[in-house]
Amino acid sequence: MMTSSRPGVALEAVKGEKTVAQVASEYGVHPNQVRQWKEHLLNVLPELFSDRRKRTDEERDQKEAELYQQIGQLKVENDWLKKNFSSFSRGEEAVGGEE
Repeated sequence: MMTSSRPGVALEAVKGEKTVAQVASEYGVHPNQVRQWKEHLLNVLPELFSDRRKRTDEERDQKEAELYQQIGQLKVENDWLKKNFSSFSRGEEAVGGEE
């Protein structure tokens, strides 16, 4: 009996050089388990090489840029409010605000 990782067993089954029963016997696992791992590998592999992952990364980067922009805008507004609140509490006119 050989010990190996699930991906290794699934890859061995996907190669098709041996039957699922032979792979299961070789690695000491149940044939149904080998079939499940093989099916999962075949379902996941196309996603690894698809443009969907690239689009997801690009969308994440765009959203991140928007959030950083919002953070900057909120920081400017917060600084303005802090400055004007201290002026207001001393009875002065607001700086850069409406009259």
